[in-house]
Amino acid sequence: MLRVAIVGSGPAGVYAVEALTRRGDATVDVFDRLPSPFGLVRYGVAPDHPKIRSISAALTGVLEHPDVRFLGNVDVGADITLAELRTYYDAILVASGAAVDRRLGVPGEDLPGSFSATDFVAWYNGHPDAPIDAFTVDARSVAVVGMGNVAVDVVRLLAKTADDLRSTDMPDHVLDVLDRSHVTDIHMVGRRGPVQAKFTTRELRELGEIANADVLVDAADLELDPVSEQLLATQPAARRNLEVLRGWAERRPSGRPRRLHLRFWLRPVEVLGNERVTGLRVESTQLDESGNAVGTGAMSTIDAQMVLRSVGYRGLPIPGLPFDERTGTVPNDAGRVLGPGGPEPGLYVAGWIKRGPTGVIGTNKHDARETVASMLEDVPNVPLAPERDPDAVVRFLADRGVVAVDWNGWLAIELAEIELGQQRGSARARIVQREALLRAALAAARSDANA
Repeated sequence: MLRVAIVGSGPAGVYAVEALTRRGDATVDVFDRLPSPFGLVRYGVAPDHPKIRSISAALTGVLEHPDVRFLGNVDVGADITLAELRTYYDAILVASGAAVDRRLGVPGEDLPGSFSATDFVAWYNGHPDAPIDAFTVDARSVAVVGMGNVAVDVVRLLAKTADDLRSTDMPDHVLDVLDRSHVTDIHMVGRRGPVQAKFTTRELRELGEIANADVLVDAADLELDPVSEQLLATQPAARRNLEVLRGWAERRPSGRPRRLHLRFWLRPVEVLGNERVTGLRVESTQLDESGNAVGTGAMSTIDAQMVLRSVGYRGLPIPGLPFDERTGTVPNDAGRVLGPGGPEPGLYVAGWIKRGPTGVIGTNKHDARETVASMLEDVPNVPLAPERDPDAVVRFLADRGVVAVDWNGWLAIELAEIELGQQRGSARARIVQREALLRAALAAARSDANA
């Protein structure tokens, strides 16, 4: 049996597991830094999107395969190195994602009140690394920089009331903050025009369904230049987006408590303020012949006491793997890790750490299958790991004081979250702090030991 370690239990990692277990001649251990599986499906998808979150049910079926073992709360690179993993596994596939945000690179970006959308999303999803008190929503006006689906999620959740979200598994401390929100205006700011926006039509339309907010679009922002007209002819999704935006531009505000301003053709040049954020200075833009946004020199200021940047993600270096700082990815050929002398035997990558933060959740399936195909093609030439006892790696971690959470531990966390949700009248409520997650998981281990 081929023994494989997969680092990361998000969609890319789990789809790789699926491709391997279909063969029937591989055993797979899935490591995750967190006590809980599923990566961005659990901690990146907004709580009010249960249909997308339901993908976790399909991922669960893969991880419950008898030839698969989940080992959560294990930080590969810190608790155990890649070199040490190679003692126990014939091949290692890293699917660690793109964990950090890209920066705007403008003055004032580090002022209090200026944040990454990555941190905001982690906070409202109850990520164990996000401090409970990371955010207050005292701002009257918020500027969200970016035109992708993450930016739309942030805008939507800022516009909704706590009562709108109480039936979800959003953590109680987040609901409490949103219940005290002072926000009246939310500006979603894009450097280019509506045709170049990255949000999907489904996500966009949801903004118009918020009972608490008017959506405001300036019709002048929807006038298209020749480059955009040419792109529109080949992009059905962009045509649908433009149709939605034009419909909103024709609406009259109805006086709802909050206003969503969708603003195109603006490039942030400075986050304003002394002790904290007071505004966002922007420059009007237009497209050059290559479709790049260039400044026109016309400046204006958006009133904002909070700025959230949502301009992309990048991966972090993994100790023991080469890393391209420019792209934020691991150099690879069809998933094979490339070192200075060519492919590194037995080392592979999949997902965002392989290709960058592109595509949707389903994109990872083809990506993972490509990597697994490369791995299986290489099997005859890859040396077998010297240690064949499946439990040896668990003993190694225990000797280092690492509390590994197995699948039963995760099921215990799920049960505890369902019970917590029942106490507040929702189907589930998120357990947030790592210590509380481990307590729930270890309760299952004690129960198993007593049995």
